[in-house]
Amino acid sequence: MDDFGALAASAVPLTGGYGGETFAVSAAGEDAVLKLYGKRPERAAVDASLMQLVRGLLPVPRVLDAMPDPAGDGAPPYVLYERLPGVNLETYLGAAGDDERRKVGEQLGELLVRLSGMPFLTFGDFAGRELAIEPFGVGDLAEFFESHAEGIGLTREQGARFEAVIDQAEDLAETGVDRICLVHSDFNPKNLLVDPATAELTGLIDWEFAHAGSPYADLGNLLRFCVDPVLGGAVLSAVRAGPDLGDRLVERARAADLWALIDLAARPGANPVAAAAHALVGRICDTGDLAGGRPDPDVVH
Repeated sequence: MDDFGALAASAVPLTGGYGGETFAVSAAGEDAVLKLYGKRPERAAVDASLMQLVRGLLPVPRVLDAMPDPAGDGAPPYVLYERLPGVNLETYLGAAGDDERRKVGEQLGELLVRLSGMPFLTFGDFAGRELAIEPFGVGDLAEFFESHAEGIGLTREQGARFEAVIDQAEDLAETGVDRICLVHSDFNPKNLLVDPATAELTGLIDWEFAHAGSPYADLGNLLRFCVDPVLGGAVLSAVRAGPDLGDRLVERARAADLWALIDLAARPGANPVAAAAHALVGRICDTGDLAGGRPDPDVVH
């Protein structure tokens, strides 16, 4: 697709995300999504390659066209992909009954099993069309927290309690499954699509934070704000039916999610998710444990 200007002229912003770079367009006679990469131009090539890599294994859209490098006229890199059917899962769950939420939870667990079964040799971010892996270079979890502590704004006492929780999380990481896999890194209902007539998942979208990392990370992301025992219990049952991830699965998932939680909590005014993450970090400090007062999703109803 050479006429980027024509695409941009017909673009309608899509709601749901917080980047402001995703638009609905019409291309080659079909509905499509145009993702711009003005903020992270290096990510366009990575996302296009990732979607091509996992297509057929995960419900991702077809890439219709891509311009992974900035154009000479100043147009940002972009990826154009098909618009998948279905509605946002976050919206769907608000009105779904127990049977529908249980069915969705089972499918979410199956997707997590597939992701955790896509292996890599080293941790890190993807780079370029070939998906080379570059080390994160951010130190251990304690160092990562220290670099974000000022943005979170904890008291000295709260910081000490959170550091104790980090020690627990690092112990869990050392005793968990020694495996590196594909991590979507934003695996939550706002990035999933479902057919409202059948409760079948139709899409996993927005791959801009995907990396090679922990098999517990995406589960932790999904469970971060989950207060639904039907959905959470179904997810965990499906994950446990896959390759063995060991005991204390919920704790390990919450421990792996601390990296993303700290990053979000350090910018509480950025969006509602960041504000919720900041509040959760406060509750973790108050309680002194990883749960932070969250209900146990292992209680299956």
